[in-house]
Amino acid sequence: MTFSADRHARIIVIGGGAIGTSVAYHLARAGEKDVLLLEKAQITEGCTWHAAGLVGQLRSKRNLTRLMQNSVAVFDRLAEETDAAIDWKKVGSLRLASSPDRWSEIRRSMGQARSFDVECHALSAEEAAKLFPYITTEGIEGAAFIPGDGYIDPYALTQAFAKAARKYGAKIEEHTSVVEIVRRGRRILGVVTDHGTIGCDILVNCAGLWAKRVGEMAGVALAAGVVEHQYFLTEKALDLPKDLTTLRDPDKNFYLKPDTGSFAIGGWEDGTRGCWRGKPPLDFGRELFEGNLDRLERFALPAAERLPVLNEIGIQTIINGPIPVSADGEPMMGLAPGLDNFFVACGFTAGIAASGGAGQAMSNWILEGNPGMDLWSLDVRRFGPVHAQARYLEQRAVEAYAAYYKIHWPAEESLAGRGLRRSALYEPLKARGAVFGSKFGWERPNWFRRDGDPLEDVPSFEGKPSWFDGVGEEVRAIRERVALIDQSSFSKFELRGPGTFAALQRIAANDLSGPKGKAIYTQLCNDRGGIEADVTLLHLDDDHFWLVTGSGFGVRDSDWIERQMPGAGVSMVEITGAYATINVCGPHARKVLQAVSDDDLSNEAFPFLAIRKIGLANAQALAVRVGYVGELGYELYIPQEFAAAVYEALWEAGETHGMSNAGYRAVESCRLEKGYLYWSGDISPDYNPYEAGLGFCVALEKGDFTGRKALAHIHEKGVSRKLVSLAIDGFAPLLGGEPVLLDGKVVGSTTSCGYGHWTGKTIAFAYLPTEIAGKTAFEIEAFGQNWHATRGARCLYDPKMERLKA
Repeated sequence: MTFSADRHARIIVIGGGAIGTSVAYHLARAGEKDVLLLEKAQITEGCTWHAAGLVGQLRSKRNLTRLMQNSVAVFDRLAEETDAAIDWKKVGSLRLASSPDRWSEIRRSMGQARSFDVECHALSAEEAAKLFPYITTEGIEGAAFIPGDGYIDPYALTQAFAKAARKYGAKIEEHTSVVEIVRRGRRILGVVTDHGTIGCDILVNCAGLWAKRVGEMAGVALAAGVVEHQYFLTEKALDLPKDLTTLRDPDKNFYLKPDTGSFAIGGWEDGTRGCWRGKPPLDFGRELFEGNLDRLERFALPAAERLPVLNEIGIQTIINGPIPVSADGEPMMGLAPGLDNFFVACGFTAGIAASGGAGQAMSNWILEGNPGMDLWSLDVRRFGPVHAQARYLEQRAVEAYAAYYKIHWPAEESLAGRGLRRSALYEPLKARGAVFGSKFGWERPNWFRRDGDPLEDVPSFEGKPSWFDGVGEEVRAIRERVALIDQSSFSKFELRGPGTFAALQRIAANDLSGPKGKAIYTQLCNDRGGIEADVTLLHLDDDHFWLVTGSGFGVRDSDWIERQMPGAGVSMVEITGAYATINVCGPHARKVLQAVSDDDLSNEAFPFLAIRKIGLANAQALAVRVGYVGELGYELYIPQEFAAAVYEALWEAGETHGMSNAGYRAVESCRLEKGYLYWSGDISPDYNPYEAGLGFCVALEKGDFTGRKALAHIHEKGVSRKLVSLAIDGFAPLLGGEPVLLDGKVVGSTTSCGYGHWTGKTIAFAYLPTEIAGKTAFEIEAFGQNWHATRGARCLYDPKMERLKA
């Protein structure tokens, strides 16, 4: 279409809340001279103005914690830099544990804090009461105190960001509403406002409550929901110390911020109301909802149990306003899939606390091409259109809101919006005891319940979960006999057309050359050599490939590939829903498969990594000789309409061989024993293949490919850290993120951890400095206890791959 703009700005930021003004400030501070922020009303309107303003740094992931730490660093300098009061009170935060399970969760967080370099102190109930004398100590198991936390005035902070942005040359226009976004192909050309048209090179959606609407204007479906959130201010009847810390008691479901002579107290109660299906009207402004006393009582009454003084003073004001909540409760950041110049920074439930770090990361992302650290857990590409569907999104957002202060158990599953995507094997697996989890909307078997097992999952921080023994039996079936695993949720894409091979060869680190009919395991790296994706490519024919990746990585990986090959003439179509995938694995896998196939499945005819089209019972399948569990195995790609019949035929043929079903928790145990890595846990853009022990997948000799220059330099220079495998005899409660110690000093942190049911060891991966990576004796700290861990071979099971290639 033809777009004639009245004027032009290189970068347009939509939204004048804490996030939008911070992005504009950081862009301008970094030297970008042509930044225009558009706000439809006034700065801080939407939800910033009524935010509580608590600032907490510790999160469950290292880089999320770094993001919050960066925010605090920004707050520390902003007042002096702008000569504006921001009312930043760095008084610390006190988090209480009012139950044994919560104390386990908090102690886990404190262990992570040590590896994240966040100052954190464990306190007794009595020590906590000295810091916050208004609490009763009854039922307190312990507490954590983080001195670097505090609270800030959201209005003053946002105005300071705006002032600083202007100081460095950015322009801010209030009362200018974007009503249309003009797009051509993969690019945004500009915006239409109620004050004229503006062209741009880059558009940034920081629209807060209206982010979903703005996304739709650009043709992007965002999983950005909106729900009601309440807090109240007590009467001003208290004489509070100026340095009184903030307080959180998640078991009582409340947070507290000292105010002038009063407390501001809020919570995250069950049953909040979703708002407008995530799309508030554009004319909604500086408005609040009526207070809901029924919901308010769900955190106000427990708060009064912990704070007896609340029974003596009244409530002055109830604040009930809309706040953003994404489909999983975490923000969304980054370059939107399908577009080359449309960035997103929205869905911030804790937007004030994150604003400084988020603005800095987004500035890096826009100007440098990456945020400066791996932010996959916040990446907008972790969601797809399924998450943005209005009703599904609202259910997930309401659940995520209510879960904010609930105990976050290891391996916990969302309950909202379940049953949405089901493979053809869902009903047969359900009938055989499958306990399903959810990934990208798909129902996937986590494990299989046996007679006598509890009806519900019973997780644990420090002990063995209810599924422990059942998963162990599934692992034994994989190692000793044969098992079936439904892998239908794995993301699958078909790439074909002239130039497909050449395009993929320029993207993949491994060499794709050679005869067709084979599977190639490879990383897709960025220009710095960081691992952007970890995939399997199936070379089916000349210029015809399938790409297989994790269930939750399809949007991200396909987007990365599309960005790397513009104009290559390659057709890329998602085929995830078209094919069920059954993994037949274990030492008897060939016997079972041969019983239902007339094709030659011998090792000579069908070797490791080969691809064949074979007959299966009365159907056909694309069979691939690979395995993530480290055993003889075949991944069978079957059109969905034939999958159930094939499954039943395989089951019947396998009964004489002790056939079992297995779920993803057994797969996890097996892959840890095998030393196989998981993208987003063990590898990410922060790590390169040589550090991760994946140098065998880097074909420097094949010619140029994305990241080759950086990888060649790394190969020549060597690496400063290495991924190692650490093992503890027997069971240890490792969950990931624990500090690794050598001679009492923290030298690294675990990436992924779990119990190897076949080896009888707890296994942890960790990156360690090269100079000590060869040592064998380390300790891993978990829940206040140090566990002796031995560094050994990366692969603890079948290191020569004799079983895999049998």
